[in-house]
Amino acid sequence: MIWYIALGSAVGGVLRHLVGGLAGRVAGPAFPYGTLLVNVTGCFLIGLVYRYGADSAVLSPEVRALLAIGFCGGYTTFSTFSYETIRLLEDGQLARAGTYVALSVVLSLAAALAGVAAGRELLLVRRG
Repeated sequence: MIWYIALGSAVGGVLRHLVGGLAGRVAGPAFPYGTLLVNVTGCFLIGLVYRYGADSAVLSPEVRALLAIGFCGGYTTFSTFSYETIRLLEDGQLARAGTYVALSVVLSLAAALAGVAAGRELLLVRRG
């Protein structure tokens, strides 16, 4: 199973780079269109794979893992976040879904900001 996930992740990561770069070159650098395109298409794909795979025997567990965990995980982790949110909503857990979305967005932005600040500080220390 690990090899299926690893293969899917490698392909997803490479495709993320290619699609994101192409979209950025076509649309221009004024807005992160590449990342937006990757996130939206990855979310569509994970929803399709999980729903279709859960409701039919067409996709083996290995193929589901390759596509959903591997490919979508390598392509965009936003797809997993979105699917997990949908599952909470489908299960009627509105408060948990809202909390998950709010915490994910706020904490992720705060962590990215902290990483940027730490990077700046390291550069200052390195430059003396």
